[in-house]
Amino acid sequence: MHGNDHSHPHPQAAPATQGRTISWASHYDLVVKLLSFGRENALRSRTLRQAAISSGESVLDVGCGTGTLTLLAKTQTGTAGNVHGIDASPEMIAVARQKSVQQKAEVDFQTGVIEALPFSDGTFDVVLSSLMFHHLPPDLKQRGLAEIHRVLKPGGRLLVVDMARPRTLAQRLTMFTLVHGGLSGDVSDLRPLMIALGYQGSQTGSIWGSIGFVQASRSPAQIPA
Repeated sequence: MHGNDHSHPHPQAAPATQGRTISWASHYDLVVKLLSFGRENALRSRTLRQAAISSGESVLDVGCGTGTLTLLAKTQTGTAGNVHGIDASPEMIAVARQKSVQQKAEVDFQTGVIEALPFSDGTFDVVLSSLMFHHLPPDLKQRGLAEIHRVLKPGGRLLVVDMARPRTLAQRLTMFTLVHGGLSGDVSDLRPLMIALGYQGSQTGSIWGSIGFVQASRSPAQIPA
């Protein structure tokens, strides 16, 4: 683990990906604050509660953005755990690294893509992904879920938080703003993809307003008879 890596003073080159990336990282946190009507902290807290991260666990945040959720996850794992964040946007990773230095948090942030996670098989107890999957085309969602399954330990958990289909006018207006004018799916649509890839115990629910979740785990290791 690289911890607060000071060897990358400038953003790295953006990796090739079919997913949509965000380069305006310096304004991202303010935009999220405005679009969540100042409730970002509540959203992140509910996400972490749903993830149920324990002290000492290893955690990966895929599509970590500027690292807000990733750094909060580190407070859950404590010094015994290790936390990594990846994002396809070098600008986002640069801001996340700056935050980790300011907070003196031992979190490894690196540029990377969901379709080629730079980690060995069975590395993580928990994988998080918040408000990222709606940026991916359908085939990349399946490839990304397969990669996450690969890097999860047997019995490891995945929590994806993203947009649910709006049910009220206020939710529809919020959705229109958050996803730049449209939404082609619902976070719960990921559930059958997970099941087909071998995830177990999948469940869906609401995090806050028009934001929902889908959660599942990798099958535990088979115990020899």
